[in-house]
This record gives sequence, C-alpha cells and structure tokens, in this order.
Amino acid sequence: MTLEEIIRRNRSYRRFDESIRLDLETVRSFVELARLSASGANLQPLKYIISTDPEVNAGIFPRTAWAGYLEEWSGPVEGQRPAAYVIILGDTAIASSFGCDHGIAAQSIMLGAAEQGWGGCVIGSIDRGGLRQALDIDEQYEILLILALGRPAEEVQLEAVGEDGSIRYYRDDENVHHVPKRSLDELIVAAYGT
Repeated sequence: MTLEEIIRRNRSYRRFDESIRLDLETVRSFVELARLSASGANLQPLKYIISTDPEVNAGIFPRTAWAGYLEEWSGPVEGQRPAAYVIILGDTAIASSFGCDHGIAAQSIMLGAAEQGWGGCVIGSIDRGGLRQALDIDEQYEILLILALGRPAEEVQLEAVGEDGSIRYYRDDENVHHVPKRSLDELIVAAYGT
C-alpha cells in the first residue's frame, strides 16, 4: 500500500465494530511510531495513556464529544464504540507549550493504525476535568488529544467541495459519511519553479 493509499484510508471514523478487540501491544506499536516522529527542539514532551480495557474505555467515552456538524447525533452507540483509546498528554515538567508535536504524533499513530486496517478519530472536544478525575491524571500533564481506535463500521467518502462552498461533513440517507475536500489548486497560494 502506498502512502497516498494509507492517507486516503485514514479518515475520521466515528462508528466501529466493537466486537473486534484491539490488543495492547498493537496500540503500543502505534505509539512507537509517535515516539519515533519529529519533536520541536527534540524535547519529546509528550506522554501517553493507552487503554484497550472495556471498563476503562467506558470511563473515557462519556468525556468525549463526537462530530460537531452532525448536531442530531450524540456519538456512537454501544456496539459501535472504539476498541481502544490513546490519550496524548503534554508533560509540563518538560515544556510549557507543545507546538504541533501532538498533531504530528496523532497523525503518526493514525497512519500506523490505517496501514493495519484499523481506523480512528482524533478528538479535541474533551471534558478534560472529568477525564482527569476518572483516570486520576496528574496535574503535571496537560490533556491534549484523545485518539479513538477500532475496526471501522462505516463508509467514509471524500468528495469535492460543492458550488455552495460548504466544507461541512454529512451523512446521506444510506448512512454514508461524506467529507468535502477543497481542491489542490484552491490550497496552493503560490508555486515557484519549473
């Protein structure tokens, strides 16, 4: 599989086949990819909490918000929830800000998961206080992102942004999740060279 194929496969999945479990060693291998990735000033200030435990996952799930554009949908129902979570933390004993390190780490983890047929969703809308309390996360760690992982149980299709210019993702009557993407020409402001 080429890198482009992996990136096209790496969508924000929000429904999973919860009966298919992810083991801890597989999730650790995804975090290893993040460990090997670039870090600003090579500070490596990120730390991780990983869970494949259904009971712990049940404590993480209600501290997440899913799909802001799907206002009528409150998130995956039981049976469609993630098999694993990776919580990305910033260690304030190492750095006071984390730049784009957590974005790089999240993408590395998600691409590693996609390469192996898993899917996930990067979640930034988090009840951080509730999560800190539920998992007894030390104040030294800033909660940056949650990655939800599992076997995708939905179809996600990329499409061109329509004439109305809307970039809002949506689900059609067949429950297919559509994600409008701007064109490459719209994104490149200037190009120099031959």
